[in-house]
Amino acid sequence: MANVLVVDDSATVRNEVGDFLKKNGLDVITAIDGRDGLAKLKADPRVKLVVSDVNMPNMDGLTMAEKIRGELGNASVNIIMLTTENTPIM
Repeated sequence: MANVLVVDDSATVRNEVGDFLKKNGLDVITAIDGRDGLAKLKADPRVKLVVSDVNMPNMDGLTMAEKIRGELGNASVNIIMLTTENTPIM
């Protein structure tokens, strides 16, 4: 029944963002990196929003977003990227 997937390698960030979303009435699942996020997104097609860190081990957030759009062909999922980086990446 999850409609938001929070992806971050920091447990603190996952918990804080997830708790905020839950308090606002959303169902949340979490993932520890982009690879885990893709697997959980494939397993739960009800996810409509992904909130993801940019820099993570195994698979970064930008690569995960490309795979969501490309390999999964899922243009209906909205993606918000979060980062603590202060250098532009695009």
